[in-house]
Amino acid sequence: MNISIDEKRAMLKIARSSIESIFDNSKNIDIDLAKFPIFNSRKGAFVTLTKNQNLRGCIGYIISNLPLFETIKDAAKQAAIGDSRFPKLTKSEINQIAIEVSILSEPFPMKSYNDIIVGTHGLILSERGRRGLLLPQVPIEHNMNKEEYLSALCQKAGFYSDFWKEKTLDIEMFTANVFSEDEVENE
Repeated sequence: MNISIDEKRAMLKIARSSIESIFDNSKNIDIDLAKFPIFNSRKGAFVTLTKNQNLRGCIGYIISNLPLFETIKDAAKQAAIGDSRFPKLTKSEINQIAIEVSILSEPFPMKSYNDIIVGTHGLILSERGRRGLLLPQVPIEHNMNKEEYLSALCQKAGFYSDFWKEKTLDIEMFTANVFSEDEVENE
């Protein structure tokens, strides 16, 4: 899926404006949605927040029934105040966070662990009523090989790290178009 630089800028602006609107109700998102047909598509999206290169929040939707514009808005707000791993973002932190957006493909079944391409495929583990998801950029950011990636996925879903070695697990894969404010500002 090709996303233009203007579309990326607009998506990042939507994410930042949505977070700012938590603290300033008068904050409007000033984007001509008609100019960007992609915003009417129904795609999954994640918004990742970092502060000083450390994770500060990450929330998203694998699949969304809402237009992409609304999905990004909601994911951004939830990453700021709804990620239970972190305290709610404060108004004073807004200018200290960096935003990354991931637009997801439709998930597809993994047939074999050999199908996984580290850095290309995000993984969704659904097993025994538990679920864990790792975005495709996670193993790159943490210098993981495929085995470490699978172990981290198992841990994210609440299993022990070698759980994936017992059998081929019920894993779906997806790809993502990932971009950040820093990257887009430099283009």
